[in-house]
Amino acid sequence: MDKVLVEVFIPAANQKFDTFLPLKSPLHEVVLLLANTMTELSQGYFTGTEHTILCNRHTGEIFNINATVEELGFKNGAKLMLL
Repeated sequence: MDKVLVEVFIPAANQKFDTFLPLKSPLHEVVLLLANTMTELSQGYFTGTEHTILCNRHTGEIFNINATVEELGFKNGAKLMLL
């Protein structure tokens, strides 16, 4: 399988969305796509910028944007947070 299904929580909108992430994509590309998508889905509560970060929802660990989704070890059901 070349994708993982993760849950992305948006604190600004108090919403969460399930989305597929491609394993081979670098996280900086994934964050850009997520930021743009979540900006639309949150109905204006969240606005993605160049400073948007993706982190672990439980620990707050900020992920390395230069690593791929696969290198970071994301598994199906991972809970992430977009800030």
